[in-house]
Amino acid sequence: MQAQILAPAAVLVVWSLIMLFWMAGVRLPALKKAGIDLGARPGGRGQDLEGQLDPKANWPAHNYAHLMEQPTLFYAVVTILAIMGPGAADALAAWIYVGLRIVHSVWQASVNKVPVRFALFILSTFALLFLAVRAAIATLLADPSALPA
Repeated sequence: MQAQILAPAAVLVVWSLIMLFWMAGVRLPALKKAGIDLGARPGGRGQDLEGQLDPKANWPAHNYAHLMEQPTLFYAVVTILAIMGPGAADALAAWIYVGLRIVHSVWQASVNKVPVRFALFILSTFALLFLAVRAAIATLLADPSALPA
């Protein structure tokens, strides 16, 4: 059962890397169009490009940053559940979380209408909350004698 709970995490890692390439594929041409020479500037942060690029060119970057935030909790929770022994509902909730995060990414990077984006975020957060509660229960109520040595 451990593989079933870890597979959604692996898919979300791959998706995050896809968003990294999407971000670069949108931002690099936007930088060129805006006449920004990265070689002529000192190092900066992605946020420095706000207001310098077309807002739509920053949407994939915003989403990539989001994929580095809340999903870190998801990775911790599925790791805990994989160690403690996940149930079928845990794997389903993990897939729901990942599916919603992927839809959220596509929506934010292409359409970016906040009400839909927020609904997707809230729904995925409820899936994560379910997983977090399950991980807390699994660890707090664990029988130490039943765990592997």
